[in-house]
Amino acid sequence: MAPVSPELISPRSPRVAAARRLGKRNFRGKERLFLAEGPQAVREAAGHGDTLVELFATVEAAERYADIVGAARDAGARVHLASEDVIADISTTVTPQGLVGVCRFLDTPFQEILAARPRLVAVLAHVRDPGNAGTVLRCADAAGADAVVLTDASVDLYNPKAVRASVGSLFHLPVAVGVPVEQAVAGLRDAGVRLLAADGAGHRDLDDELDKGTMGGPTAWVFGNEAWGLPEETRALTDAVVRVPIHGKAESLNLATAAAVCLYASARAQRAAGGCRSVTGS
Repeated sequence: MAPVSPELISPRSPRVAAARRLGKRNFRGKERLFLAEGPQAVREAAGHGDTLVELFATVEAAERYADIVGAARDAGARVHLASEDVIADISTTVTPQGLVGVCRFLDTPFQEILAARPRLVAVLAHVRDPGNAGTVLRCADAAGADAVVLTDASVDLYNPKAVRASVGSLFHLPVAVGVPVEQAVAGLRDAGVRLLAADGAGHRDLDDELDKGTMGGPTAWVFGNEAWGLPEETRALTDAVVRVPIHGKAESLNLATAAAVCLYASARAQRAAGGCRSVTGS
């Protein structure tokens, strides 16, 4: 069990300076460490093996979230009591919640994901907004996806905004990063996964695909940039380009909403009779 520092850590401490630097991508990549802020993220990190390295907590937060601080200590993390100014200095949020964790990178090699024979995967291709990336990861987790893949043209998984937007889901399922889109598509196809591009201009309708019973097998959804969608060359790599039908007058759906609809459609189909997650399935 790691100890709690007996008194407030100094703002000039090298530990504080090292944590502050993790707000920048180049330092995260060099140290292979990232920040998890707030009680939900820290709780999940503390329960994820040896992921949590350090925890900075205000006295008030340490008392309010004593169970989380205890879990952090039990996980072997060093716990530092810190002033609100120190937490504000480390945090990347406007209103810090008093807990900031330093965590080890936890991305999974793409080949390990393929070896596990995934049945539902979200592929983020050209997704540049960290909030969107984190929210899609959360949607994938909620839908019971087996993995998420971020291509090399997508945002940094460990961007603080992406971590916050995942609301702890980053710690729940395997995520591969930096995979070239061609490699991602080829690898998943070789693993027996059908590739579907989600695009508002798709030539196939999601409702029609569900009605035809084509959605029950292993599936990877490829999601693109919210502003301009998927490039034609990426759409051409997939098995079909599918649109979410718009039954009302809305111009379109945002990326995270469309991802949730697509992933839940697959999850439902896979759990239906004859689907790849049915009682008689693998």
